[in-house]
Amino acid sequence: MSDRVALVIGGGSGLGAATAVALAGDGCNVVTADLTGADQVVDVTDEASVVELLAGVVEREGRLDVVVNTAGVSTLAPVADHDAAEWRRVLDVNLTGAFLVIKHAAAHLGEGGCITSLTSLNARQPGAGLAAYCASKAGLASLTEVAALELGPRGIRVNAVAPGLVVTPLTAPAMDIPGIEDDYVDNTPLGRAGTPEEVAHAVVYTTRATWLTGATIDLNGGAHLQRYPDLLGHVKRAFG
Repeated sequence: MSDRVALVIGGGSGLGAATAVALAGDGCNVVTADLTGADQVVDVTDEASVVELLAGVVEREGRLDVVVNTAGVSTLAPVADHDAAEWRRVLDVNLTGAFLVIKHAAAHLGEGGCITSLTSLNARQPGAGLAAYCASKAGLASLTEVAALELGPRGIRVNAVAPGLVVTPLTAPAMDIPGIEDDYVDNTPLGRAGTPEEVAHAVVYTTRATWLTGATIDLNGGAHLQRYPDLLGHVKRAFG
């Protein structure tokens, strides 16, 4: 498996960058794509951009074996006050973008190929103020199962990894608000946040586990067994 070509979308920073390093360490020839800071530029909300990226990687590398999609955004707002444009932005990146990646990756992957997406603890655990994010990640978990069902006969595996709290450029602003990180950790049985490297290692596992498909791996220190932090409460206390 050491000659595999892997594409990491969202690989310019955070969990995507850590995943790219881990896949390279596992012997893959890795290409990263992101809006900035990566080998290639891609906008997952633009179907033509996704098509061009995948076709270009195959043309240059001669094959494609692994596609990992880590692109994601979030927002915080109560449902009753949620801006519709902001709702669509989060769903476009997290869910529609993942759909476009899976759709067009399937055209280039052959027998033994695999697609792994990053969902979230919020795919199964709701958080007040996270309606768009929770909906998008729960939708992605279900999309993963449907794609696995449809692509399995072609020998293509589709899985997801669902991290809990990991401090990245996406989550860092929330962690700066007093009380939020402590609330997360207090509701995690293992008593700590995860690291980008731990998430990356789980992704590598999905690329090597040849009898694994349609699975979402919970990687959250047991946080799904307890309650989700009161993000809105912490924000209101911090900013009024």
